[in-house]
Amino acid sequence: MPILDPTIAAALRGAETSAEQELDLRALARAEAEARLAATLAAARPASTTLLVRLDPATPTSGETLFLPIGRALLAARQAGRVLRFAPLPESAGAGFHATLPARAA
Repeated sequence: MPILDPTIAAALRGAETSAEQELDLRALARAEAEARLAATLAAARPASTTLLVRLDPATPTSGETLFLPIGRALLAARQAGRVLRFAPLPESAGAGFHATLPARAA
């Protein structure tokens, strides 16, 4: 029996591959990526919107990627009410997250 059933793993990954906004954090250092995500989450929005966060995929020589730090930042933002929900992108869409952001007054 596998450690994690592939059908359960597929259910945990999101199915969304497009969004109203896109934040490309590929090729950025961690501090810059976190700052850009924070600025995006803090920006005023007249209505709820969807956000696609693009990250560099892991490679055998990449070392630590931004997936965990950005995922933790999105989780903290969800707990604070700045993100309604988020999920990792499906493998076919590359590395990153799909998030739904609430409306935010200026």
